[in-house]
Amino acid sequence: MKAPGRRLTGWGPSIYSSTDRPVSRFPRRPNNLMPPATKSPADKTRDRILKAAEEVFAQKGYHDAPVEEIGQVTALSKGGIYFHFPSKEELFFAVLDRLAGRLVARAERAAAAAPAHLPGAEAALDAVINALARRRRIARLLLLQGYSMGNAFHRKRAELFDRFASVLERRLDLAVRSGEIEPINTEVAARAWLGATSEVVIHWLYSGGPPPDKALPTLRRMFANSFTRPSGKGSTR
Repeated sequence: MKAPGRRLTGWGPSIYSSTDRPVSRFPRRPNNLMPPATKSPADKTRDRILKAAEEVFAQKGYHDAPVEEIGQVTALSKGGIYFHFPSKEELFFAVLDRLAGRLVARAERAAAAAPAHLPGAEAALDAVINALARRRRIARLLLLQGYSMGNAFHRKRAELFDRFASVLERRLDLAVRSGEIEPINTEVAARAWLGATSEVVIHWLYSGGPPPDKALPTLRRMFANSFTRPSGKGSTR
């Protein structure tokens, strides 16, 4: 005889409750199997240092920002800061990397939300320009504050420039593949876009030119006119 409350099926026995409703043989798994990742104490300390250093460097520039002041904000000694960042230069570059990472993420989100790939490239650039226009000191930090450091800063700036350019280049590559625009050297186009934008921002920072967000309509027209649409899609040239 079959054991009460059990039914044999082709997949093995199914277990039933007293109300004759199926009950899983296995314990129910929670929705989230893994607990949320938590930062180590060292990572939290690094974050505190970077946040304080960003503010101090933005206010005073690289050379005039004493590491001791960053220590005062974070309640760490100079040696404690150098434990996490072996030199002031490394700390400054880590701040730039952190800022650039936030801006690149903002640009990628804006590009992903656009209705097509070419508008996505424009949206990415808009997002960066608007972010810099709202925080002049951060724009100075990214573009100008480290010039007195010489080649080390120029190399770091070129590295950051590459990160931004790659966001635009990927969108332009997709625009070419989807037929939105005629084939073009997307690497050159992305750098030309970014170079023109950088000049507008630097002019604003140095010479009191128009804020970069006010220059956006002109920049957009220039960018739109720099591509040829396939026949039947409204060629711009």
